[in-house]
Amino acid sequence: MEPPTPRVRVVLGDVSRARIRPARARAELEEQSPVGAALARGLVRAQLSVAVRLAAVVAVGLGGLPLLFAAAPAVAHARLFGVSLPWLLLGVVAYPFLYLIGAVYVHLAERNEQEFVALVEDRGQHPPT
Repeated sequence: MEPPTPRVRVVLGDVSRARIRPARARAELEEQSPVGAALARGLVRAQLSVAVRLAAVVAVGLGGLPLLFAAAPAVAHARLFGVSLPWLLLGVVAYPFLYLIGAVYVHLAERNEQEFVALVEDRGQHPPT
């Protein structure tokens, strides 16, 4: 039986590099300077834009169903698997639809935040063009 190999401590290089990096934009955010306020407003505006667009999708997707049922009574009286189609759409299909919209929102919101962090972290490292 061979002796066990000695343990090796793994240290992430990014952690130590992040401490050394100049954090001018981060300081502007913390001090709430005009530049920092503009950066924060940009993030809030991007998040609000995503929320409004997805709320419109939900409003059209779910709010349009009663209009469809009123405009096309044949659809409102249709039965699928012995259950009324409006009940299936509004009582069953609506929940996976809302879950999907929520998952898309989380993905897009996290992407906005990652882009914001990348902007803040990279700011000050590159000379203006």
